[in-house]
Amino acid sequence: MKYTLVIHAAPIDHQGSHTALRFAHALLAAGHSIERIFFYGAGVHNATSHSVAPQDELNLADAWQEFIAENTLDAVVCIAAGVRRGLINETESRRYGKAGENLANGFDLSGLGQLVAASVESDRVVSFGH
Repeated sequence: MKYTLVIHAAPIDHQGSHTALRFAHALLAAGHSIERIFFYGAGVHNATSHSVAPQDELNLADAWQEFIAENTLDAVVCIAAGVRRGLINETESRRYGKAGENLANGFDLSGLGQLVAASVESDRVVSFGH
């Protein structure tokens, strides 16, 4: 079965991000596929390259980045939610005159149309967080 995952939960404020990551691992282990992972609202914080966690805690942003890279998955961050929360790539950094970027490798900034397109192509859409 083909899934699209929608992550609304930030990595440090809510259990939803960690639950979603564990669910994604289980999906692939069971032979399912993931059409797209869409990060929306506070969930965009999972895509930052500047996250630092205490040494005895899981860095969920890094864990998402590793999972996406290892499995060559399509990971999209809502551009409106990302920019509003200070998550920008090189293009948005130039557009808004900001110094630097913080969108992690493996993620793309795009619009809600990407979520709609993935939903049409998927058998199931599962959301985590609120």
